[in-house]
Amino acid sequence: MSYDNHTPDSRVRTLIDRFGYPHLLTTTLVLVAATILLGVAAKATGSGLACEANWPQCDAGPYNLLPANLPSFYEWFHRFVAMFAGFAIIGSALAAWRLPDVDRRVTGLVVLGMLLTPVQVALGRETVTQYTMNILSLHFWTAVLIFTLFLVATVLVWAPRLTGAHVTGALALGIAALPAHVMLSPVVGSELSSYSPTMQLTQYAVTLALLGAAIVAAMIGRRRFAGRAVAPLLAAPPLVVAVLFFGRQAANPALELPYLVAAVALLVTFVAGIALTRGGGSGEPSGARSP
Repeated sequence: MSYDNHTPDSRVRTLIDRFGYPHLLTTTLVLVAATILLGVAAKATGSGLACEANWPQCDAGPYNLLPANLPSFYEWFHRFVAMFAGFAIIGSALAAWRLPDVDRRVTGLVVLGMLLTPVQVALGRETVTQYTMNILSLHFWTAVLIFTLFLVATVLVWAPRLTGAHVTGALALGIAALPAHVMLSPVVGSELSSYSPTMQLTQYAVTLALLGAAIVAAMIGRRRFAGRAVAPLLAAPPLVVAVLFFGRQAANPALELPYLVAAVALLVTFVAGIALTRGGGSGEPSGARSP
């Protein structure tokens, strides 16, 4: 299946015609990830209400469209990038709906992501006007769901070009990222006050890398391998979700143990995945098995 050879309905070559749908989808995924991380930065620095509870405006410039200080800038820039991410989400969904050579599974995933986007925007507004922990949590998990939908869709469009070597690389990334995630968590360190905004931001960046590594390993591993080698690969994504869930709550001493147990289990699956798939993947793309 080709995503790059598309006959345009007009003489004007669009960005999709020039670069291909996979590149549009990848760009959208990057923007969604950036929006999540900027949202974490705004929360970690206490900037959620820095724009004086104005939404979508801020607290300076013509019509209060610009930030007045550094905390306001964090929140304003988060909204700015989120706006472009929203445009990219809508564009990706409409393009998938329109292009006949896009996998229908991909279309379903990105359209669902588009439908969730207005919900996420509404929740973003509520984080400014109310800023309660329940709304913040729902806003975050909706963002993660949208990210996951676009991540899976992106892997699907690139799957024919990915090999067993990419599975090994994804697992190696997971093995490298997981200890960093634990070291950056509130579990390691004596006081919550030492859990700085930089540590929080870096930890969530590592979390997204873990989620990406697990999904790539599971989807491409299922396509490239068979038998017992697939089992740890398929176990990795739900374990990453467990690590993410308990990691967000790890400031609570009662949840430190579940977090560490989930982290150890995830590390075991990554190591087992490499041990079982090493040397068993084809170096050339194969469409013999659906991802």
